[in-house]
Amino acid sequence: MCKKAKAASTQLAKASAEQKNKALCSMADQLEKRCTEILQANEKDVEAARARGVKEALIDRLVLDKRRVESMADNLRGLTKLSDPVNEIVKTWTRPNGLIIGQLRVPLGVIGIIYESRPDVTSEASGLCIKSGNAIILRGGSDAINSNMAIGNALRAALEETGLTKDIIQVVPVTERKYAEQLMKMREYIDVLIPRGGANLIKTVVEKATVPVIETGTGNCHIYVEEDADLERAVDIVINAKCQRPGTCNAEEKLLVHKQVAKTFLPTIV
Repeated sequence: MCKKAKAASTQLAKASAEQKNKALCSMADQLEKRCTEILQANEKDVEAARARGVKEALIDRLVLDKRRVESMADNLRGLTKLSDPVNEIVKTWTRPNGLIIGQLRVPLGVIGIIYESRPDVTSEASGLCIKSGNAIILRGGSDAINSNMAIGNALRAALEETGLTKDIIQVVPVTERKYAEQLMKMREYIDVLIPRGGANLIKTVVEKATVPVIETGTGNCHIYVEEDADLERAVDIVINAKCQRPGTCNAEEKLLVHKQVAKTFLPTIV
């Protein structure tokens, strides 16, 4: 799997912005086309999680419905509207001897993602990697294995439709922890590893990985309402940030309000 991803990364790194955007649109189309199949797989995961006594707050992260699948597709299409980051010259400067030096953005190669049971991450992370010209290996939480495989199959089929190899996206099909630990040590094939989830997951990856790691946060997200903020808009933002999906790691957990507007603002959300 890692060897295939490494080989595939070379093809994607050479792909044009048009090719990548075409692939993203095809990925979105496949998610919508296979929505029923994805939801059936997700139902198996949800039933199994409930049977194991998983808390409902965690179940919410796992559950998919038609609206969430459509949102995943919309997010992929949204990436096509962004400029292509590959081969962009970030800045240049001239040395005293006249030598011109520049910073050029290039793909990293293969990105490994280890994450908890949020199947929408499978689509989200894949889309970001395609856009940035990187192959991806996804190892999701065991609770979402059926959902992740169904989503991954849809995304891989879309790549083949657009002339790219399906090996650009790899979903680890086994749930045993030992395979995740093997992934953490694949320095020859994986260029960077990103853990996304709770503190224990991130701690494990940081401590055990020999692959370079981008350490992410565990949540505890803050929103600050400044004294000159548009308070009507701030209410919408604060409520959406907390209530849209409270079980996710990027849901709002702390609200800070400037003292000059606290008496006016706080009663509108309490």
